Amino acid sequence: MFIGRSVRFVLGIAIVVTIGCDRVTKHVATTTLAGTPGHSFLGDTVRLQYAENTGGFLGLGADLHPGLRTVLFTAATGVMLLLMTVGAVRWQVSGAALFGVTLFVAGGASNWIDRLARGSVVDFLNLGVGPVRTGIFNVADVAIMVGAAVMLIAELRAARRSP
Repeated sequence: MFIGRSVRFVLGIAIVVTIGCDRVTKHVATTTLAGTPGHSFLGDTVRLQYAENTGGFLGLGADLHPGLRTVLFTAATGVMLLLMTVGAVRWQVSGAALFGVTLFVAGGASNWIDRLARGSVVDFLNLGVGPVRTGIFNVADVAIMVGAAVMLIAELRAARRSP
């Protein structure tokens, strides 16, 4: 698969910015929010609150045996990220879909680094209005969700163009 230099450069920047922003914000959250009750902004629309997630998405699986959690959320996630990268190259994913895969894998890799280093993922953001709130998340989670949305939109557009 031939990817031009400018595309490789943009993808490289996306990876560095995604992982870099996630690592820096998690460090700041750990050093300033851990052990505090958290902070509320914009009429409680934005909450900064330190949490360590030992489970997966929204804490699913956090109550599993620690060995099983390690297999599922560290080993299996690492394999999945590697397979996504290999698949993108093998099937010559390009354009917006490639950008989506890049964001998804970069966000997943940054959370994976947390799991390797500490056995959990640092989360610190919560958004909402009144009782309607998101779970607590981080910058890597945003990259994963945006990447998944970009991949989905790219695939839906491609399917619409195909006869």
